[in-house]
Amino acid sequence: MSDQVKIIEMGPRDGLQNEKTPVSVAARIAFVEALVAAGLNTVEVGAFVSPKAIPQMASSDQVLCGVSHIRDAEFHVLVPNEKGYDAARAAGARVVSVFAAASEGFSRANINCSIDSAIERFKPVLARAKADGVKVRGYVSCVLGCPFDGEIKPKAVADLAVTLWELGCYEISLGDTIGVGTPLKAREMLRAVGAELPVANLAMHFHDTYGQALANLYAGMEEGVRVIDAAAGGLGGCPYAPGATGNVATEDVAYMLEGMGVTTGIDMDKLLATTNEVATLLGRPPVGRVASALNAKRKRLGGS
Repeated sequence: MSDQVKIIEMGPRDGLQNEKTPVSVAARIAFVEALVAAGLNTVEVGAFVSPKAIPQMASSDQVLCGVSHIRDAEFHVLVPNEKGYDAARAAGARVVSVFAAASEGFSRANINCSIDSAIERFKPVLARAKADGVKVRGYVSCVLGCPFDGEIKPKAVADLAVTLWELGCYEISLGDTIGVGTPLKAREMLRAVGAELPVANLAMHFHDTYGQALANLYAGMEEGVRVIDAAAGGLGGCPYAPGATGNVATEDVAYMLEGMGVTTGIDMDKLLATTNEVATLLGRPPVGRVASALNAKRKRLGGS
């Protein structure tokens, strides 16, 4: 467990895209800059999707260009198809992400097509990315449950992960999109995928709806997974699952890892300040437990 763990910050994309309060381009750029300054060197900064469908991600090209001056950091953007890939490349993207659901019901609700059709959309993106020398990360949604189809079989997750891997994705991020998983189910799913693909190329993307994300992450670490997606302040949610909360909070993950003797490289003071700043922009306190605890402690020590 003392191995290095890589945290990929999701706040500026998967976090903000589900928030009702819009955040300006300037504020999104400042958010990314602050995250990198806090020690998060891999950040997903936007999505090249229709602004009519997801207005929160409008002007992602401006955000990506606005952080291009930052060195020693890797910025990811989500692309749904070739049109999105074209726009991402025009803005200078060097790493893109594609996404598919392990559930037919979620695939149809989220992107209005079947799983197979979604894969067909990605094939030319991955072919072009390979020719362009662009890295592609693959997301699999609903790996531990779906709001439409219910329980998802581990084999379905493994089969889809293998498809994305064989198409050329360098890493497969496995997402508990609605946060219903528990440790034993997470372990079973990861073992099924790990039996088909290198565990070193898997990532965990667990939401915290039922408060199980950290326990599920720990179970995954016991299986050898060393890449974790998280969002500062626990930002995000799922529009198709009422009550679903955001990604596990980055500060909660960092606190757990540091307590286990795993060096994260994260400056907790800077991360907390960043989390509080974006929470203020959104008009609500952070939902992560560590941020809440540290804010309460500082308020008490400050005598206010």
